[in-house]
This record gives sequence, structure tokens and C-alpha cells, in this order.
Amino acid sequence: MTLSRRKFFTLAGTGTAGALILSPLQAFYANRAFAAGPYGSLVSDPKRVLDLPSGFSYVRMSEAGQTMSDGYKVPGAHDGMAAFPGTNGSTILVRNHELNFSSGGSVGAPSNKKYDSKGRGGTTTLEVSSTRVLLRHHGSLAGTDRNCAGGPTPWGSWLSCEESFETGNKKHGYVFEVPSSATSFVTPVPLTAMGRFNHEAAAVDPNTGYVYMTEDRGDGLLYRFVPRTKGKLSDGGTLYALRIKIKPKAYTKTGFTVGQDFSVDWVRITNPDPSSDTVRSEGYNLGAARFSRGEGIFYGRGDIYFCCTNGGSAGYGQVWRYTPATETLSLFAQPNNRGVLDYPDNIVVAPNGDLFLCEDGDGDIFIVGITPSGTLYKFARNALNSSEFAGVCFSPDGKIMFVNMQSPGITFAIRGPW
Repeated sequence: MTLSRRKFFTLAGTGTAGALILSPLQAFYANRAFAAGPYGSLVSDPKRVLDLPSGFSYVRMSEAGQTMSDGYKVPGAHDGMAAFPGTNGSTILVRNHELNFSSGGSVGAPSNKKYDSKGRGGTTTLEVSSTRVLLRHHGSLAGTDRNCAGGPTPWGSWLSCEESFETGNKKHGYVFEVPSSATSFVTPVPLTAMGRFNHEAAAVDPNTGYVYMTEDRGDGLLYRFVPRTKGKLSDGGTLYALRIKIKPKAYTKTGFTVGQDFSVDWVRITNPDPSSDTVRSEGYNLGAARFSRGEGIFYGRGDIYFCCTNGGSAGYGQVWRYTPATETLSLFAQPNNRGVLDYPDNIVVAPNGDLFLCEDGDGDIFIVGITPSGTLYKFARNALNSSEFAGVCFSPDGKIMFVNMQSPGITFAIRGPW
């Protein structure tokens, strides 16, 4: 096992005797920052792929380079993903591929199904049985650029977001909708009213149909899209950005205390589809709050949680909570300790109410859990390489966690005593 700098100092802190008695992984978790969570300490994977708590197991599937059911190869750069109910207890996954114009790989597709012939990104769709058998997988969106994250809708589709403001043969920086029921490539339609900016992720409030979106910029905003017709985003609507009432133009990277509620309102973006990357500056000039690299966002139990990957005074990440019912915003977690949380990215609210965050930091990479009371714990560790986790989500019955390892491009199905 190669020791990172952080792991070396953790082991050094145990003392010589402790280091002799404990295995490297056990000693690593002896540090308080790595205390066992509700599922217990992590157990070393003999295959050196994925360390999980005792009683949990994984199956790997739909790996980059494999041939899919439609004859195309599985693209690489697995990223955001969501789970939907299939037939006979199966789960349908719609998965992003964060491939840009210069990437070596591409989502292969017929030319008439590509949004832009220069675009290499898009989505693939998987169907997985309740026993974690891959039943089929195929392409579903092609010709887009840097499909990083997105979010599921209550009406059974995936919102695939371009983390881009590039121009190939067409403009990029949009949201595309992919029905989970699609059995082949959809006709790509950019939802221009939802804004052209460096999209990261999206979450839908099922009560209103409003879509909340993050922006992966150091000075990004938090957006709300109010559709003209609930459940029909293609009908258009109005884009807004969040403003903290008592702190117009707030920069939320520092200066906020965990648990303190702030009343918010929303400023209207009048030019959501600009030729220059001006959406966030328009919102800020109207008083909108800036968030440091907004990434994963997810609706759960009446709240919307989202990550700021390098937020906080130490720059290691924040988790925010917005409550639509009260129009309030609060900082939910900010450890300012890389050993506890290191660049949180994709996020999901688990069936039991815990949050699970995918790290995208340096050295050892984890899936980090947060209990409703705010206690953080390590749930899984990438034992294969230093690639980020992405696309964490749960099967509709809550029994299987799905997650991606972006490189070399693997989707995992994890089962255990949830």
C-alpha cells in the first residue's frame, strides 16, 4: 500500500507500538477523524479495488471499453448518475460521461443522433437486476460536451448538465433531458431557458416542479428554474438566482457559521442564453450570493442539499441546506479538515436520511456519510487509484447503492446491511 502524506502522519501519530500491532488500514482509521461510522470501520479489499464496512459487497459492471448491447463501446469518464425503477424489480441507471472536445474517448452514436458532431460527451443507460446482474446497457445521449452531473426528475427522466461554455459546431453549456425509459439514443434538445453556463448538477422539488442548479465556478451562483408547465421543462420558464436578504452579493466561501439560518429570495435572470458567459455576473449584480464551486445537489425530505467543493476557510469543502418551505439557507457542514472531508462533489440523500458525498480531492478518495445530526464518517475508500467517485445513488427499493469510479470508468453496485 502506498502511503499518502496524510496517511503517513496519521500512522505516525499512533506510535511505534500501535503501528506494529495494527495493519496500515486499521492504523489509518484509528485517528479520530476516521472514526467508524454507523456501519463500522472499513475492511481492506483483498482485490484492492473498494474498501467497505464488514457485511457490504460490491459488483463492478459496465466498464469503459466493454461492448454494450447496442454494439457501441462503453465510454469512459463515468460521472453523474441517477436510479429509476425498471421492470421486475430492476433498476435503470442513466449515467453521464464527462468527455470534452479533446478527450480520447467518445459516446458513439449515429450521426443524426448527435447534438454536435464535435461533442464527445453524453449519457449511457443501464438496466440492473435486483441481484446486481447487468441486463443491458446502451447509449442514450450523444454529441454534448463535458456531461458532468445532473439530477433525476420526479417524472422519470435524467437532467444531464454540460459543465461547459464552449462552442463547437453548436453552443454548449445547457441541460438536456433523457427519459429513463429510452431504449436508444434520444434526439438531443438543449433546454435553453434553463440557462447557458457552467452547469454542474440539478435537483427537482417534487412539490413545485422547480429545478435547482449549481454552477461549477469559484464565483458561481445557485439557480432556480421555474417552468412554465410543471413537469414539462421544454415548455420554457424563468431562471432565477438565490440572494441572501441581509447580505446582498454575499461570498459564501467564508464568514458563515454552521447551523445559522438566513432568509433568501430570488433575482430574475433576464438573459439566460447569452453569447458570452454572463449569467452569473448578471445575477451577482442584482445581489445574488456567490458559492465557491457549486457541485452536487439533491432533494431529500423537504430540503435541498448542495456541495461547494472548495468552500470553507481551508478550502476543503462545504455542504449547504436550502429549505423551500421557509425560504431559508444554512451551512450544514464545513469541517475545514481534509482528513474529514476533502472536496465533496456528487451527493445523494439516502433512504435512511443520511447524506453520502463523493470526494474529489487529493490522496485517498472516500465516499463520506453525514448523519442528519451532522456527524461525518467514511463509508467507502477507493483502493484502486486516486480517481474521484461520482454518481452515487440508490435503487428505488433502497437496497443497492450505485456509484462510479470516474477512471478507469467503472460502475459499482454495493449491497449490505443498510
